[in-house]
Amino acid sequence: MAAVREGLPDGRYGRSADARADRTLKIVGAVLGAGLLALITWFGYDYIAGQDVSGRLTGFKVVADDAVDVRLEITKDKDATGVCTVRTLDEYHDEVGRKDFTFDQRESDLVKVVTVRTTARATSAELIGCEPGR
Repeated sequence: MAAVREGLPDGRYGRSADARADRTLKIVGAVLGAGLLALITWFGYDYIAGQDVSGRLTGFKVVADDAVDVRLEITKDKDATGVCTVRTLDEYHDEVGRKDFTFDQRESDLVKVVTVRTTARATSAELIGCEPGR
């Protein structure tokens, strides 16, 4: 019968180089993972907390071949100034009008109807976005 060799006796020769390398890699991986998690958390918080102005387009009405009335709901801090950009599109989805509207009223929730002038008859309107004003 052949004797089966099971390896070196435990604790007799110290740790192998592979075990030390594995431990080092685990520590480096844990530190990098924690750093990445902290970075993602910071960016997420900054994105959510940094939204001082938000808007929503709740309706529009084509009032003429060269004008569209757009109804916006804006939420902002009372002291903040918000700038919202609205664009209008024709039946071929080409842009026929775009305008920035500034809201500096000292209210936190606003509902406004604004008029966008167009170069051709519009069939739809969309809110591009809102951001804090300067």
